[in-house]
Amino acid sequence: MMNISKNTFKAALQPGESQIGIWVGLADANVAEALAGCGFDWLLLDGEHAPNDVRTVLEQLRAVAPYPVHPVVRPVQGDVALIKQYLDVGAQTLLVPMIDTSEQAALMVKAMRYPPHGIRGVGAALARASRWNQVTDYLKKADDEMCLLVQAETTLAVQNLEAIASVDGVDGVFFGPADLSASMGYRGQPAHPEVVKTILEGIATVRAAGKAPGILMADQKMANMYLEAGAQFVAVGVDTTLLVRAATDLAAAFKGPSNAVTDNSPKVY
Repeated sequence: MMNISKNTFKAALQPGESQIGIWVGLADANVAEALAGCGFDWLLLDGEHAPNDVRTVLEQLRAVAPYPVHPVVRPVQGDVALIKQYLDVGAQTLLVPMIDTSEQAALMVKAMRYPPHGIRGVGAALARASRWNQVTDYLKKADDEMCLLVQAETTLAVQNLEAIASVDGVDGVFFGPADLSASMGYRGQPAHPEVVKTILEGIATVRAAGKAPGILMADQKMANMYLEAGAQFVAVGVDTTLLVRAATDLAAAFKGPSNAVTDNSPKVY
């Protein structure tokens, strides 16, 4: 028999440590493994906007398992049945998009916990998470290692932010600047003063509730600003963007500046 895997990401958030991460959207185990050795605290395996499903996420979870980095999985939506599948293949931390109300957040909490405290289906004998019933007392210990992060990315979520952050079992609230700026009427302007003000106020609200705020911000200056404001889990880059920009710059070095990336405005991705 073996012991349950400890959720190092959750353990770091609880005392207030900052965790620096990177978005993984190329949906490939080799990419995930390559990034796993780069020194980040966490990797976001994206199933909302990237072409991932349960099986491709499983492959990436296996690929990064030997490395000192924590995989966070984002499902395409907050679906109870889908959450069950991601937990069963071994995800311990989920980032659930588009949570607008405390009721939605509470349902996600239940989806991540076994009865009687939740509604997660019991099928540990078929699950990688329990190492197919080889983890001692998995059913008793699993709930304690689950970490739920919910995304606030609409004006409605901002209105309900205090209630969302106060839900017992929500470990952190993530601000999605791209969607939030669009919802506020500033699509494509994540650095708009009103958007930044809303996020900074939101970070303070989440911290006041005793929870961890998070954000994705590829612009280093703005990422550091949010860290200084109290954000605890911050993704500072995206694999697709890093690859395209590096390749574009390399091509421009040989073919001329016409291919260079010239837009230096703050970017979420």
